[in-house]
Amino acid sequence: MGNKAILLLEDGTVFHGKAAGKIGTTTGEICFNTGMTGYQEIFTDPSYYGQVLVATNVHIGNYGIKNDEVESEGIKIAGFICRNFNEQYSRNLADRSIQQYFEEQGLVAIEDIDTRALVQHIRTRGAMNCVISSEITDQDALLKMLADTPPMAGLELSSQVTTREPYFIGNPNAAYRIAVMDYGVKKNILRCFDARNCYLKVFPANTGFEEVNAWNPHGYFLSNGPGDPAAMPYAVATVKSMLAAEKPLFGICLGQQILAQAAGLPTYKLHHGHRGINHPVKNLHTGKSEITSQNHGFGVLEQAVYDSPSLVEATHINLNDNTVEGIRLKNKPAFSVQYHPEAAPGPHDSRYLFDEFVQMLS
Repeated sequence: MGNKAILLLEDGTVFHGKAAGKIGTTTGEICFNTGMTGYQEIFTDPSYYGQVLVATNVHIGNYGIKNDEVESEGIKIAGFICRNFNEQYSRNLADRSIQQYFEEQGLVAIEDIDTRALVQHIRTRGAMNCVISSEITDQDALLKMLADTPPMAGLELSSQVTTREPYFIGNPNAAYRIAVMDYGVKKNILRCFDARNCYLKVFPANTGFEEVNAWNPHGYFLSNGPGDPAAMPYAVATVKSMLAAEKPLFGICLGQQILAQAAGLPTYKLHHGHRGINHPVKNLHTGKSEITSQNHGFGVLEQAVYDSPSLVEATHINLNDNTVEGIRLKNKPAFSVQYHPEAAPGPHDSRYLFDEFVQMLS
């Protein structure tokens, strides 16, 4: 570390900082997460594939890296931006420093950035592509790289992060079998089902309905993942067949968006997305608020939900901006949420959703 580095946004905004992680150049859509802890789980969340992450918390790396605190097999973010990149760490149980981790995983990062100013810029101007480089200083060359970077809208990315072969999780003699569509599934989701007497078969994202249903599951689960749901007609077709099969179906995050598409409800790109571990969501059935973990840049079009009362109902709303955070189909045993009930931002406010789905399997 110590080398100069540059961050250039596609609107021409420039920030200068210091190199961290691997020396190199990377591009992707810039986004920010407001969580004060959990950075390793965030780095390895497949939903971040193709995105350059800004941490709003000032100190990152201060409790080190632990091998088992991951949501997938490796780092999924495309690059990282922070204020203070702490190589020294305080936790005795940690296995390595964040610098060692980034070097091993080949991740380009930049520190000593005014992240408050950067986040305010993103909140005002919206999500956009960016480039980080600790090896190229020519801004014209960097702008050319940015011009060659495709926008997130219209990108199909689940095929980049999904499992290549089906695999199993849990006890084969468990009471329930759940077919998991892996669009970029997080490990803790699988653990939450395993803990509820469920046996899981995890399928690649592009698996057809016939192959999935040949396993004869009691229900279907649609996972989180990266990219634009409108660019996944193969997944929408499979989910339409699942709905026709009348078996219980549950979706999380991208899973909600694909369920909505299958039900004829459009999705759209949010201005700057929801990413953090303290987002308030109201359960419209109970009237209770949940403190939730979120990571999504797309959502279900709110007006389309409210205009289709015979088809779908909104079950949860975001108390920050009133976006739809949960839906339930009226004529099918299918429901979903936009946030992450498996995450542990402190409270476990939303774990009841797994219980509700398992009860539907009975």
